[in-house]
This record gives sequence, C-alpha cells and structure tokens, in this order.
Amino acid sequence: NFHFTSRADFLCIESLMPVHQDRTKWICSLNSLRRELCQQVAPDQQIEGLSDREQRLVDRLYSGLIQGHRACLAEAITLVESTQSRKKKIAQVLLQKVLSYHREQEKLNQGKPLAFRVGLSGPPGAGKSTFIECFGKMLTERKYKVSVLAVDPSSSTSGGSLLGDKTRMTELSRDMNAYIRPSPTRGTLGGVTRTTNEAILLCEGGGYNVVLVETVGVGQSEFAVADMVDIFILLLPPAGGDELQGIKRGIIEMADLVAINKADGDLVVPARRIQAEYVSAMKLLRKRSKVWRPKVMRISAKTGEGISDMWDKMTEFRDLMLTSGELIAKRRKQQKVWMWNLIQENMLEHFRSHLAVKDKIPLLEEKVLSGVLSPGLAADLLLKAFKDGL
Repeated sequence: NFHFTSRADFLCIESLMPVHQDRTKWICSLNSLRRELCQQVAPDQQIEGLSDREQRLVDRLYSGLIQGHRACLAEAITLVESTQSRKKKIAQVLLQKVLSYHREQEKLNQGKPLAFRVGLSGPPGAGKSTFIECFGKMLTERKYKVSVLAVDPSSSTSGGSLLGDKTRMTELSRDMNAYIRPSPTRGTLGGVTRTTNEAILLCEGGGYNVVLVETVGVGQSEFAVADMVDIFILLLPPAGGDELQGIKRGIIEMADLVAINKADGDLVVPARRIQAEYVSAMKLLRKRSKVWRPKVMRISAKTGEGISDMWDKMTEFRDLMLTSGELIAKRRKQQKVWMWNLIQENMLEHFRSHLAVKDKIPLLEEKVLSGVLSPGLAADLLLKAFKDGL
C-alpha cells in the first residue's frame, strides 16, 4: 500500500490508500534511515546464530541483570570471562543487549553517565582492601550501590590465584547494596583482566552506580586501568625512599587523586612529610585536564578519617569533568581503546591457531632458546608463514 521513491539523499514514502480523502506522504533522510535500520538489525543478526537454549540463557541473564539480581550478574561476568569460543559469542550477544539498554537509560538521564567508575592502585601494604571496605560502607550508608572488581595476580606456573580480597572485606561482602567480584588476571598485563571493561558494563547494567576497580600492585605496565575508569586514585602508605621512586614518573602521572593512607597514630608525621613531597612533585607534571589539578590527601581507612572528604573531592572531579565535557570525551576515547585491545587479543589468538603457523611455533621457539635463531628472525619467519597462508 505504499509507493517508494528516492531523490538524492531523501526517501519519499507515499500512501496509495486514501486517508481522509488526502494522499499522505512522509519524507525522511536516507542516512538516518540507514542508521536506524542498522541499529535494529545488528542485534537480531547476532541472535540468529544462537540455538533456542542459548537465546533463553541470554534472555534470562539480561532480564535478571536489569532487575538487579546478583546471581544473574555473577553468572553474566563468568560468561564473559570464559575463553570458550561458543561462550564468547553468547557473551557478545548479551553485552550488545546490555549496551543498548545502557544507552537508553543514559538518554533518560539527559546523556549523563549512570555510574561513576573509579580505578584504585597502590603498592602492596598500602591498605587497599581496608580502604575499599571503609569507603564502600560509607557509600552504601548514603544509599549508593557499589560494585568492586578486585583483580588478583595469577601464578605464571599453575595459573591459579588466591582471590583473597573478598575474605578481607567481610563487612562489605555482607552488604546487600555492595557486590564484590574477585577475578584472576590470567597473565594479562596492566593489572586488569582482559574482560574488566565488560564486567564494568554489566555492573552498571545491574544498577550499581559506583564501580570500583582495584588493580594489582604498582608497576610501569599498569596504565590499562586508566583507559577504563573516570578517575584514577593512587593509594600510598606513609613511607618514603627508594621503594617509591619507580612510581613517581609512571603511575603518578596518571593519578587524578593521591591518597596517603594509614595517617594515624605514630604515622601521622611521616604521612604529612610524604604528602608534602608529592604535592611538590606533582607541580612539575604536565597537566592532563583543563579543569582539574591532581590533589594529594591524607586519610586513615582504619579510623575513617578523611574518607568523607575524599569522596567530596571525587564528586567535585566528576562534576567539573562533566560540565567541561572532558568526561564524555574521555569515555568515547576509552571505547576506541577497548575496541583495539580486543582486536589485538583476537588477532594474536588467530595467529597462534593458524594452520600455517601452529606447527612452526614450537620448532622456532626451540631454535630461539638454543641460540640458533634470534627472536627477531624467528618472528619474521612466523609472520611470513602467516602471510603466505592467508
């Protein structure tokens, strides 16, 4: 009952049936129509590849997740952490549905982010777990829903991980407005897992409005978390000397807020001295934001002193970054980084499993170990074999 004609970049749809004795026409932009159709078709195309059982699984996890069921959130994160190819596909369909829901909710929130993403790092002994429990309890008392993604390093020998963070946060783990998810790194650099971005998205879909990502230790490779969160916090013990030199030009350049923890009792004086040193050091660093200058604070997770003031500084940071537009721009950039990280991971997996390369890898590794071939020449040979096999 409709006649379609197109002129330039516009589509004219004319009704052939009389409506109130008049002929009805609609004119719309072809580009906007293409975008709309692509947005509607893409998820359906993905679902077509799933069996009925897999579709029911996706629907159950999605429904439970947006209704705030913790068990569905836990199961969804386990699904995205899986390395099985079939489960990876199911996980991507679920993530697409959650992402679409997330975007609709942000539109209703006037385009503002629904959750505040916080990255936390620091050397062993800085009191990260004690701080998270104290900080998380304060937020839940203020009616926030807090999720903690605590990443533990995996053994390079056995692949196992202690995952002890949850046992150190006994009070917070019993709080119904908090969700703690310990995850092993499985060899991933950067102090985060390969699926931390996905876990953040799922937590936000589950209604958690403060997502805290605790990373592994402090090292020069730990910049990955800065590409996932809104604010990056560096937690330090009240100590000084050579053991902190390695982080001054590394992680500290990425820090939006530095907190000197354990500033109580006999450690108050050393904490003040460290605070003064870092205030001076950060004046020499290049500014990364037009509206925010990194702050250095003293806190005590044991007594709770300074924790409320720290949250005030964090909300001040969020409000300034939102008003200036820097937070939205930062999140868009992070989406691009996320995409390229996935491409690198999938390309490396495809390279290792390619028929032209798979059998050559052990032989060339042995030649590199024996000194017959240099690593560079072995890599060139593998790349050549891969290209020839394409």
